[in-house]
Amino acid sequence: MSTPADIVTDCGERAAAAAPAMAAANDAQIATALRGMAELLVSKAPTLVVANTADLAAAQDAGMTGALLDRLRLDEQRLAAMAESLRVLADVPVPPRDTVVEERPDGLRLIERRRPVGVIGANFEARPNVVVDVASQLVKSRNAGVLRTGGAALASASALMADVVGPALAAAGLPADAVTLVGDASRECAVELVRRPGLIPLVILRGSGETTRSLGLEAAQHGVRTLAHADGGGVLYVDRAADPELAAKLVTESVDRLGVCNRLNLLLVDAPQWDTVTPILVKLLAGAGVTASLPPHEHALGHEWALDDGHEATVTVAPASGPADAAAIANRETSGLAATVVTADEAAARTFLDTYAGTGAFWNATTRLLDGFKLRRVPETGINVDHVPGPRGPVVFTDLVLRQFVVVPASTAVGLG
Repeated sequence: MSTPADIVTDCGERAAAAAPAMAAANDAQIATALRGMAELLVSKAPTLVVANTADLAAAQDAGMTGALLDRLRLDEQRLAAMAESLRVLADVPVPPRDTVVEERPDGLRLIERRRPVGVIGANFEARPNVVVDVASQLVKSRNAGVLRTGGAALASASALMADVVGPALAAAGLPADAVTLVGDASRECAVELVRRPGLIPLVILRGSGETTRSLGLEAAQHGVRTLAHADGGGVLYVDRAADPELAAKLVTESVDRLGVCNRLNLLLVDAPQWDTVTPILVKLLAGAGVTASLPPHEHALGHEWALDDGHEATVTVAPASGPADAAAIANRETSGLAATVVTADEAAARTFLDTYAGTGAFWNATTRLLDGFKLRRVPETGINVDHVPGPRGPVVFTDLVLRQFVVVPASTAVGLG
């Protein structure tokens, strides 16, 4: 029997063998592959839904919560939306490979060149749509990849790979193995995925909580770079100058899905308005089926309800002493994913935006916008919240490259397009 190490290594080696062809692919091949995926998502929808129904039934029997079941679900409407995002992606221009940085006085030209990474891994749990999101970004960036999901989504993911991703790549004249799926859902395979710096040097970790944190630590110990966030949760601050109707609208829009990381998690209210505004917001949340956790809190202010099985339909509500304090609370108490200020006062908005150090800062807009397709008009591979240089926020195909400096004689045409 193959071990988890054998399985992941085999997937990585097949992807590595396909990587040169992906790096050399022309624009027409890439566009054809993406449009082919879109067509197959629609034409194969009945088969895909059957596979997903089996996953849903098993997950429900195992006691999966409603919020997580929502993440796992694929229906024809969602498949059609995924297909449309692929059609849009196919037409998005790719940044030029070479950018001239300087025509140097010594007669040389300095060029910054974008190169594919090679093989990129991705780990995710009960979200089968991520198969297509990540695969499309790898293809668009001319990388190969290895995907691994948990048992809850394995039937759906396998169907997407067998009926959509692989056939679309092959029809475009690209290796079907450019994107491979680990067929073993065991936790050991996830660990093996982040242990191969020479084969899979970069791994995207989709998800939140202790599992993602532990995989990030394992990767660091083996010299594998990761793009990940272990915790999420959006913050919304209602300022004293907030328009009541807009505040109500944004609160409602921010709890439309409770199992996602960019949902409303911590609702802050300007302290002088606490007694009058808070009851209105609590009633509004209740109307959306969400319970308000009010002071005194028996949990951390940034407690992520999306990860609290059985309590996902909860939002923490707390006071803040103005926009600077609200932003400081968001910085101190949360993961730094996203925060928004609701106000008609530009000075208050500027103070909040200048103080908040997280990945996404919003004024009069929902944190649900911190999403690849909503924010950047293309699917994402995940959201990165690192506080170090590198891609931050929704990571898309333009981020999945290596920077290379090339120096050539200025008398040549290299780098000029």
